Amino acid sequence: MRILLISTSFPSPDADGSEAAGSFALDFSTSLSRKADVSVVCPALSRSLEKGPPEIRRFAVPRLPLGDIKPSSPASWPRIASVLSSGQKAVDAAVDEFQPDHILALWALPSGWWARKAAGRRRIGYSTWSLGSDIWSLGRIPFVKSALRSVLAGSQCRFADGIRLCSDVEKICGRKCLFLPSSRDLGIDTPPAKRSSPPYRLAFLGRWHRNKGIDILMEVLDMLTDADWQMIEEVRLFGGGPLCDLVNSSAAGLQRAGRPVRTGGYIGRAEAADLLCWADFILIPSRIESIPVILSDALQSRTPLIVSTAGDLAELVGSSLLGVAAHGVPSPESFITAVREALALGPSTFRDGIERTSASFDPDGASAMFLEEIATSGR
Repeated sequence: MRILLISTSFPSPDADGSEAAGSFALDFSTSLSRKADVSVVCPALSRSLEKGPPEIRRFAVPRLPLGDIKPSSPASWPRIASVLSSGQKAVDAAVDEFQPDHILALWALPSGWWARKAAGRRRIGYSTWSLGSDIWSLGRIPFVKSALRSVLAGSQCRFADGIRLCSDVEKICGRKCLFLPSSRDLGIDTPPAKRSSPPYRLAFLGRWHRNKGIDILMEVLDMLTDADWQMIEEVRLFGGGPLCDLVNSSAAGLQRAGRPVRTGGYIGRAEAADLLCWADFILIPSRIESIPVILSDALQSRTPLIVSTAGDLAELVGSSLLGVAAHGVPSPESFITAVREALALGPSTFRDGIERTSASFDPDGASAMFLEEIATSGR
């Protein structure tokens, strides 16, 4: 089978971690290419063709990441128009040259829009894999929501990377959506044991964006008492994004107060693996979330989590004993309670739950599920 995969966020060979949502797309496509012929269309700062497997066709855009474009802002519309045009041309060219049997769009918009037009011209099916940013952000913009509904409704199969997110997709388009977890392979074969007693090591890895709750976390770190900090060896914060100034200034203030807080920018997968293996707990204070890639990363490194109540996080983490989930709406008050509970329990409390769950989140399982579903639905 020949699969054309379209992604608006896809790692480059020297990826620094700033690809955000697309951090797992390379591993998924690599796994898929062991079961099918795969060609990928994705944006980059310059046009290129990389021989596979998988084959990667990069089309040029003026600036990355595309996720920073705000459709609600009229100032962004010329850039959006340019990306939509160049992306459609690249997808159409790939369809003509590669002649796929099916198209998979990561994510619903704009990839799904490109896939729908190209698939209709070739008279083949296409599928969509939605993220929270598709449904909970773009889905709120009236003129975008209608395009989102038509793309989802026209898909042969619909996938989403969260359980609650699947339900929201179904509400938008009135058709079934399946949970397909997003994960990547960090190459952690033998994770080191976590500390058996305090002080513990805490880490955050992700976008410094309001949706990800990094501002909540900085407030929590400022609220921790001297007694709390005696339980913490160090907190490391890696990433980047629109709240970069806030994170760096808050961290500088904490450092002046003698708190062991360290910040860094985006990091590649090898550095991410090192960070996860170093940490005793991973912090996910998100306001808006489905099931982020960092959760599967943490499972690979056998690192327990401290999470907010956003999306499926609290239910999944709490029911599977993967760490400590906050209660109530995402806030500094609810998250600091979860941090203190985790520090009191220690990481060893969650070892068995993580071992039981880790095998469910891997790229090979996701690619096999995708192929099985499109084969079944196409009959």
